[in-house]
Amino acid sequence: MQLEVGAVLEGKVTGITKFGAFVELPEKKTGMVHISEVASTYVKEIRDFITEGQTVKVKVLSIGEGGKISLSMKKASPPAPRTVAPRRQTFSGRPDNFEWNSSSSRSENFEDMMSRFKATSDEKFSDIKRSMDSKHGGFARKTPRGGQ
Repeated sequence: MQLEVGAVLEGKVTGITKFGAFVELPEKKTGMVHISEVASTYVKEIRDFITEGQTVKVKVLSIGEGGKISLSMKKASPPAPRTVAPRRQTFSGRPDNFEWNSSSSRSENFEDMMSRFKATSDEKFSDIKRSMDSKHGGFARKTPRGGQ
């Protein structure tokens, strides 16, 4: 069997170093899986993912001059299905009568929408300012007349 780039093979882990793992392939050839190609998550310690003597599935990434074979374990297996957590709806302010998911049933022109947005924005801003003033004592520092 001829090794070629892109081939997915099974091999036996023969050695583990800080930077990768050596895998014996068919026909007594040896390739190396770099630490970045061990798993799709961050790998700090390779021994947390594989052990010597373990049979692993690898994909041939490249065959360099001198017969160096670069392998990947994470590209050999299909990607794990991604699960998307449902979004929690949270809102820290008060929405008043503003429709976040407005239906296109009413026909407003752009100017009407902007004026409504500005009014609610001004209300929210004054609420925030009032809240901040109460946290800072509610009065501004006065300077004596005459600028001194």
